[in-house]
Amino acid sequence: MTAAHADRAELQIDRPSVTDGAALWRIARDSKTLDLNSSYSYLLWCRDFAGTTAVARDARGEAVGFVTGYVRPERPRTLLVWQVAVDEAYRGRGLAATLLDGLVARGSGEHRITAVETTITPGNTASERLFTSFAERHGAAVEREVLFDTSLFPDGPHDPEVLYRIGPLSL
Repeated sequence: MTAAHADRAELQIDRPSVTDGAALWRIARDSKTLDLNSSYSYLLWCRDFAGTTAVARDARGEAVGFVTGYVRPERPRTLLVWQVAVDEAYRGRGLAATLLDGLVARGSGEHRITAVETTITPGNTASERLFTSFAERHGAAVEREVLFDTSLFPDGPHDPEVLYRIGPLSL
């Protein structure tokens, strides 16, 4: 067993509870790449979207990574992945991929998920690699198009958000 695999084996992946909201906010803030939402939004997310969110916990039960998502109302078999973040001490071990695979597997059983969508800003190579390798692992095509152009963001300069549409999935 590799060291990275052993580390992942010690982690537990499950649904978040409201008490995880502060930790998810901290992990997102410390990532320095995600758009940080209010702490309130992470509390709501852990309450209202726990079924489409996965949290990795260390041996002490502390959250060390997460994937947040929701099922699109207009496309009820599509999981939109909102954010993926891993605590700095746990990066480079494949935890984001493990979280994403686990969440989609759970969603496939509960919601019959057949596609995943996410948005990625140009130059975010870690996210690009995560989602293109996810598509490869699941035998799915990847389509890309600009979903939100820079001009749509009212709060100052923002890179465009490119929609990655991945599917159909072979689970």
